[in-house]
Amino acid sequence: MRFSVFSKRSSTLALALALGMGGVLSVTALEAPAAAQKKKKDDDKAAKPQYSKGFVAAYNPVQQLDKDGDVEAVKAALPGVIAAVENDDDRNVAGSLVYATGSKLSDTALRRQGLDMMLQSGKVPAESQPGYYLQAGQLAYQDEDWSAARTYFERAMELGYTENDLTPSIAETYFQEERFADGVTYLSQAIEAKRQAGQPVDEAWIRRGLAMAYNNQLDAQAREYSSMYVRDYPSATSWGDAIGILYNTSEIGGEDSLDLLRLARRVDGLRQSNQYLEYIDQADPRKLPGEVVAVIDEGYASGNLDRSNTFVSEARAEAAKRVKTDETELPELAKDARAANANLVTVMAAGNAFLSYGRAADAEEFFAKAATMPGANTPLVLTRMGIAQLDQGKYAEAEATFNRVEGARQAIANLWAIYTTQQAGS
Repeated sequence: MRFSVFSKRSSTLALALALGMGGVLSVTALEAPAAAQKKKKDDDKAAKPQYSKGFVAAYNPVQQLDKDGDVEAVKAALPGVIAAVENDDDRNVAGSLVYATGSKLSDTALRRQGLDMMLQSGKVPAESQPGYYLQAGQLAYQDEDWSAARTYFERAMELGYTENDLTPSIAETYFQEERFADGVTYLSQAIEAKRQAGQPVDEAWIRRGLAMAYNNQLDAQAREYSSMYVRDYPSATSWGDAIGILYNTSEIGGEDSLDLLRLARRVDGLRQSNQYLEYIDQADPRKLPGEVVAVIDEGYASGNLDRSNTFVSEARAEAAKRVKTDETELPELAKDARAANANLVTVMAAGNAFLSYGRAADAEEFFAKAATMPGANTPLVLTRMGIAQLDQGKYAEAEATFNRVEGARQAIANLWAIYTTQQAGS
């Protein structure tokens, strides 16, 4: 019998996959260019604005309207002021007027236009530029002009804006454009930069990257993020999600499924009856009866297995009988496996049996022997040897063994290695 441990994109994942990393950041109001100019020395002739005559003629009457509080009249006159711009000083002060008018009228388009004009003029003081670009990005974000918002945010960071981290907002611009791969990659690079700098990574960043990768079928990235999640923020939730995501994004069955479910059992990640049923099926009451009995009893105790399920009750009954047989046959199996002429099937049977009964030292011995034998499934053997070493508290050896696993099993071994590191530090 073969059970489906998870349906694809399973709703059993505990991760809040729709969560974002927070909205666009708020900042203080921008300093108007006129105020910024006052900071410059009065005797600095080079810094003194040089307005064109035509612009002054167009601007002054509108400025008076602004002083009189006739905002609608100012708005109506703005095209004429803008058309009169001849140089960057004109553009800067015109942009300031456009921005101020937009602020009074809550007109995002005017505010954006004003900011653009001021920034294009090159007259915004260097120390003020990051804030200008930041607010321009905020306004573009509100307008859902994602590309422009991203450009502004990136420029603000380039110019040294550090009050808040704009990485989440930049990542969101990609996601809003449905450029999911680009957004996930950008976030991964930002996370790696944090690590390289020795800085902690916000859990929300990892959760968002994981959510966007998983929900948009970026399977390799989803597995990377799930590993990152359990490594940085281990919990029953993150572990359960990491294991579920590996199931849902990979072709896992048979012996691979068994070893992943073994890890799920250790991290309290078995969440539903189908997982227990799959575990029972793969462990097989005829092959690993002791482990089957233990798993079934845990499933009963947790309420995840229905005692009226005949498959489960019959499996437990058969397994319990075979446990008694194993008690008398295990010594002979060990003797046969240690013989110089032992074949691979016998050695693996011994390793699997002793591992399932918690006799880790014996299991390690047999798996180590199997690893040297022709025809051995090396990734599987190394995985189980690592588990046996872990069970003995030989953490460094276990981690090294898991890290030797290659091929399709590497993702499973990677999760075991992370778990080993955490056990070593606990």
